[in-house]
Amino acid sequence: MQGRNAMAAINAVTDLSVEGDIGVVTLNSPPVNALSAAVREGLKGAFDAAIADDAVKAIVLICEGKTFIAGADITEFGKAMTGPSLQDVQNVIENSPKPVVAAIHGTVLGGGLEVALVAHYRVAVPSAKGGLPEVNIGLLPGAGGTQRLPRIVGVEKALEMVTSGQHAPAKAALAMGLFDELVEEGNLRAGAIDFARKVLAENRPLKKVRELNDKVEAARGKPEIFADFRKANAKKFRGFMAPENNIKCIEVAVNLPFDEGLKEERRLFMELMTGTQSAAQRYVFFAERQAAKIPDVPDDTPLIPVKKVGVIGAGTMGGGIAMNFLNAGVPVTIIEAKQENLERGVGIIRKNYENTAKKGRLTQDDVEKRMGLLTPSMNLEDLGDCDLIIEAVFELMEIKKEVFGKLDKIAKPGAILASNTSYLDIDAIAASTSRPESVIGLHFFSPANVMRLLEIVRGAKADKSVIATSMQIGKKIGKVAVLVGNCHGFVGNRMLAQRQREAQKLILEGAMPWDVDRVLYDFGLPMGPFAMSDLAGLDIGWDPAKTSSSTVREVLCEMDRRGQKNGKGFYDYDENRNAKPSAEVEGVIRDFAEKRQIQRREISDQEILERCLYPMVNEGAKILEEGKAIRASDIDIVWINGYGWPVYRGGPMFWGELVGLDKILAKMREFHETLGEDFKPSALLERLVAEGKGFKDA
Repeated sequence: MQGRNAMAAINAVTDLSVEGDIGVVTLNSPPVNALSAAVREGLKGAFDAAIADDAVKAIVLICEGKTFIAGADITEFGKAMTGPSLQDVQNVIENSPKPVVAAIHGTVLGGGLEVALVAHYRVAVPSAKGGLPEVNIGLLPGAGGTQRLPRIVGVEKALEMVTSGQHAPAKAALAMGLFDELVEEGNLRAGAIDFARKVLAENRPLKKVRELNDKVEAARGKPEIFADFRKANAKKFRGFMAPENNIKCIEVAVNLPFDEGLKEERRLFMELMTGTQSAAQRYVFFAERQAAKIPDVPDDTPLIPVKKVGVIGAGTMGGGIAMNFLNAGVPVTIIEAKQENLERGVGIIRKNYENTAKKGRLTQDDVEKRMGLLTPSMNLEDLGDCDLIIEAVFELMEIKKEVFGKLDKIAKPGAILASNTSYLDIDAIAASTSRPESVIGLHFFSPANVMRLLEIVRGAKADKSVIATSMQIGKKIGKVAVLVGNCHGFVGNRMLAQRQREAQKLILEGAMPWDVDRVLYDFGLPMGPFAMSDLAGLDIGWDPAKTSSSTVREVLCEMDRRGQKNGKGFYDYDENRNAKPSAEVEGVIRDFAEKRQIQRREISDQEILERCLYPMVNEGAKILEEGKAIRASDIDIVWINGYGWPVYRGGPMFWGELVGLDKILAKMREFHETLGEDFKPSALLERLVAEGKGFKDA
C-alpha cells in the first residue's frame, strides 16, 4: 500500500490510510468500539500492515463514533477466546519500531485505556475522559493496566483510580501525565497527525510506559502508602474483594519487575473473574439496564412533556423529591398547609444546597439558580399548570384520597398525578379521581435527593404513556427506576416485612438485637434492623395515647428510649452516637418473653441468617408468581439501590440461586413445620426446584 493518501480496509471494523508519511488506523465498531474479537483482529492486522509499509514513518490510532475504545466486550466474558488476544494486540503496538500515537475522544476506559497505554504517546480532545472502572464489576484491569498506570501517574493516584473506577477528565489526565497533549475539540484527526509529525521532526524516543520506573521506585520500601490507603478506605471497601486485589496489583507494580507484575496481575484477575462477587456485579450491571425495558410498553410510546412539577408536602420526603427536579433544571411548585412548615421545608432545601456548595460540589451561582426554580405556596390551586404532581403527605389512605380528590378538580387534563406512598393501594387512590389512567405511584426512598431507587407503581388503569413518561423522568433525575405492581408494600417493603418479622421473633426466642444486627452487618448490609430502628427513631408512628405495651419497641418508647436522637433505643449511645449493647434492653426483652411464655434458647448465627433472609427470597418468588415484578433481576435492583443489599451478592434473588433454591426450599419446609405458616413455601419456589430451574426461567 505505497504512496500518499492510500486507504485499505483491514476488516469490517478497521481500515488503514496513509497521509504522507503517517499511517492512520481507524476503528469503527459501534456503539462504543469495545474490544471484541473483530476489533482485536482488525487492530493487529492494521498495525502489522502499517509497520510493514516503508512509506509509513509514524502511526496514529483513532476511533469513529462517539468514543475511543470504551473497554472490553463484556458479552464475551466467560466464553471461549477467538482471534488474537488483547495482549497480542498490545505487544504489536508497544513493540512497533515506529512511534504510535493514540488519538482519544469520548471515553477511554478499561481495556481501551490499556490499549492507549501501550502507545508511545496519547493526545486527546478537552472533552475526553479516561479511567479504569473494572472495580465496578468486581474485576481489575487485566491487560497491564495496574502495572502501567502507576508508572505514569504515580502510586497514590493509581491506587485512587483503580479502586474507585473514577474517570479523569482530560485536563486532569494531562496534568498527571496520562495524556501528552490536548488538541482542539472537533479537530482530533488533524491534531493527532500534526503531533505525530512533531514526534518525527524532533526525533522523540519510542516512550514505552513499561520502562518508566521512577514513580514506582519512589514508592519502594514505603509500605505505609498502602497501609494508610487501606485504612482510609476500610469502610468503603468492606466486604468487596476487587478493591483489595487492585491494591495488591499496585503493590506488585512497585515491588516486582514488570513481567512478573503482569503474571501476578493475571492471577489476581482470574481469582476475581472466576469468583461469585464479580459474577454478581456483572449481573447487576446488566440487570440495571434490563429494568428499563417493559414488555407491554413499546419504546415508541408517546411521552408526556414534563416542563413543570408540583410537590405536595415540604417535609423531609417532599423537600428531597423537589430537589431531584431542581437539580435537573425543572421548575417546582411546593405546597404546604402551614406557613411555618413551608418556610422550614424551603430553608432545609437551601441549607442542603449551601452544604454541597461548601464542599465545593456546587457554585453559589448554582445554588441560587436551583432555588430560583422553586416556588413555595400554600395554595393547591397553584398546581393547575403542572405537568406532573407528586403527593408526599402523611401515609394514611383517607388523607391521600382527599388530596387526590382535590387534585382531580385542579390539575390540567393529561397531567400525571403521582403518590409517593410506600405501602398503600394505588388503585384505591386512583379511584378517588375521575382519571385513574393518569395516576401512578412514584415511591422515592429517603433521603429522596440521595437514594438512587425509584419504585414506579403501576395501577390497574394506568395509561402506557404515563408509565413510559414516569420511567423516563426517573432517568432524567438520575434514579434507577423499576416498574412494580400494586400490592401492599410493593416489592421492597413487602420483602422487608418478612425480615423485620423474623428479627422481632428471634430476639424473643433467644437472640439479642446486637446478635441479629451483627449477622446482617457481616453479611454486607449497611446496618441491621435494630440499629436501623434506632437511627430512624423508635417512636415513628407510635402514639403514646394509644400505647399498649404490645411489642418490645412500644415498651422501649414508654421508657423514653427513642433511639439515637435521645441517646438510648435498642442500644445505649455515647455523645458521638457510638452504640453499645444495653443491659436495660436485655432485661426488657427477657421480661417480655417470660410474660409471653416464650422459652428462650441458644440461637446460632446461621439460624439468624436463614430466618431473616430465606423468607425474603420466598416472598420474592411470590411477587414473581403474582406478576408484581416483571423479572427476578428487577427485584434485585430494588434491593441493591433502595435497601443497601451488598452489590457483590447480586440481590436477594441472585443470592438465593447461589445458595441453592433446593436448599432454601428444604429449610423453608423445615421452618414451616416447626415455626408455622409464616414459612409456607411459595408455589413458584416448589415448582422451580422440582424442575431444576432458576428464577430467570420463571
